[in-house]
Amino acid sequence: MGTRIAVVGATGNVGRELLNILDERLFPADEVYAVASRRSIGKEVSYGDRTLKCHDLEQFDFSKVDVVLMSAGGSVSKVWSPKIAKAGAIVIDNSSQWRMDPDVPLVVPEVNADAVLGYEKKGIIANPNCSTAQLVVALKPIHDAVGIKRVVVATYQSVSGKGKDAMDELWNQTRGVFVNDEPTPEVFPKEIAFNLIPQIDVFMDDGYTKEEWKMRVETKKIVDESIELVATCVRVPVFVGHSEAVHIETIGHMTADECRALLRESPGLMVVDDPKEDLYITPKECVGEWATYISRIRNDPTTENGLAFWCVSDNLRKGAALNAVQIAEELLNRGIIKPETAKALS
Repeated sequence: MGTRIAVVGATGNVGRELLNILDERLFPADEVYAVASRRSIGKEVSYGDRTLKCHDLEQFDFSKVDVVLMSAGGSVSKVWSPKIAKAGAIVIDNSSQWRMDPDVPLVVPEVNADAVLGYEKKGIIANPNCSTAQLVVALKPIHDAVGIKRVVVATYQSVSGKGKDAMDELWNQTRGVFVNDEPTPEVFPKEIAFNLIPQIDVFMDDGYTKEEWKMRVETKKIVDESIELVATCVRVPVFVGHSEAVHIETIGHMTADECRALLRESPGLMVVDDPKEDLYITPKECVGEWATYISRIRNDPTTENGLAFWCVSDNLRKGAALNAVQIAEELLNRGIIKPETAKALS
């Protein structure tokens, strides 16, 4: 008898990707339920070679599942995640609602897998922000080896991080440029086609955006509170794939060659880096891939212990769906959810 999983927000970009990855990774689930808002009742989504009809969130019986992959936004998660946990399922939440709650573990399995044990406090495990997820996978092995004092990161984030409407807006604006019919921006504060927008999420009192704040506090919670981080987050006219230019000041010295060798052997990473052959990864090349790609590793000559590199990942995968499924796999591997004791169908 396998586990039983519900995907809440199954009709969204990340929800559909969650179903794809559950199938691709052969997650041992006897039953997979697609759950969404009332307006999506009866809509169909794909799960491998099967088609699932969506259930109504407000009517679904969560007591019959073991794990819920929640990807329906912070306001929905705030209301429903505690209810679902009370019904007996473990919630793995993709929104920002629970990330900084001290009683909710914030987990990237390659970095802090042991933190899943903290699920017992509230029955909820948080998935980090997409830009944070790929970054900390790269930071962790370096921090373990020589310590990291400070990180400066500039992100180049695709529109899919904002959802389907944002992808449609990029498409419509791009097409409009060529037919002299440029639609008014609705999802983004400014035109995104052939442009860059140095604002993701709202501005805070200190001039940073909430996205930039998230990267700072989430990195501290996941990797080490002592790490200082400053970010500039930029939305770019790319459909899928987040990129980051990362500059690190380490405590001990590490050469670029040593860093390259270390990251090649680290979980979740793929190093593609050979300047002589113009080898590096762009966001287009990472779409559909599970790994976080690292390129252009080099020493920073402006500081004694400095490293710089380029980091690219499919944000709908590692940044959201894949990481959530990996957390569920961690729960399974640790015996926290057990196929042989999965709940009987009601």
